[in-house]
Amino acid sequence: MEFKQLDLISPLLKAITDTGYTHPTAIQQKAIPVILKGNDLIGCAQTGTGKTAAFALPLLQRLAEGKKSDKIPHIRALILTPTRELAIQIGENINLYRKYLKINYCTIFGGVNQDKQVKEIKKGVDILVATPGRLLDLMNQKLVSLEKIEILILDEADTMLDMGFIHDIKKILAKIPTKRQTLFFSATMPPNIRKFAHGILHKPVEVDVTPVSSTAEKVNQSVYLVEKKDKIKLLTGLLKKLKNERTIVFSRTKHGADKIVKLLAKNGLRAAAIHGNKSQNARQKALGEFKESRIKILIATDIAARGIDIEQLPLVINYDLPNVPETYVHRIGRTGRAGQEGKAISFCDVEERPYLADIEKLIGLKIAIEKANK
Repeated sequence: MEFKQLDLISPLLKAITDTGYTHPTAIQQKAIPVILKGNDLIGCAQTGTGKTAAFALPLLQRLAEGKKSDKIPHIRALILTPTRELAIQIGENINLYRKYLKINYCTIFGGVNQDKQVKEIKKGVDILVATPGRLLDLMNQKLVSLEKIEILILDEADTMLDMGFIHDIKKILAKIPTKRQTLFFSATMPPNIRKFAHGILHKPVEVDVTPVSSTAEKVNQSVYLVEKKDKIKLLTGLLKKLKNERTIVFSRTKHGADKIVKLLAKNGLRAAAIHGNKSQNARQKALGEFKESRIKILIATDIAARGIDIEQLPLVINYDLPNVPETYVHRIGRTGRAGQEGKAISFCDVEERPYLADIEKLIGLKIAIEKANK
């Protein structure tokens, strides 16, 4: 299937052609027709599946074809997202696809001075991309009004709830018209997320791609059975051997991530950590340096890493195995994208053996055991 078969308007097709894409991904094929019809939608899709374009393209089309209710500019669509990194990424996508349309957007998030963001909003925007905290803050200051919202999109809903944004989201929802189109995207769909989704959507159509158990076929997976105290030595040895390959190392805790950075530094390896306790600026700086290959090693916790889309990431290392097997799938799905080969190496100590068993059960695969050089 090609994009032109999805009933998209010519300005969008022209913008898509400029980006070099020709074939829609599975989530785009399933979600775009549903959204164009005006239905509410629940989309279960992981990062890296083309999810952002799956909602950005039909959103732009619906706004372009719909009539503005009055001459005064107002926010017509709201995209809520958990992190600054993801908000910026969504904004960049919208900017690409709106190239031949007269539709304005603005991205707002915390951790930076609000003045520039407020100035943008006052100019008049059709689409607002926002993190819940900053949005609520500007609403409380009476600087943002959501009373004319036609389309609401919640992206990475599971992460927003994990990060404790549920109360903020409920306060925001209370200020949005009940007559609206709502799109709800989540990488996982546990019962609490599903219940929340059905509470705010009207007769939603569900689309689901890449079942959570499917790991990228191009990802070469292996595991080292190692004592906890020997993990840093093993990590240092691997990173030195691999030299200049960009690598994300996953830690289960924020404290653990910081500790790994310090221990690697002692061994002459420069790394940066991203997690919830870091300021937005520090996270953005670390991510920017990693994307530009100025830093080759990024130590991340799961929540901080969600929504990070890095092309050509050859290696993911699970320093700690996650206690939720689906999380393992999300982690290793960051490598081996877009036809590239990828590698995922995991460290497993005695306490983590049950986690390894759960992961193997979920993915239906025995992960090859590597031997550490003594």
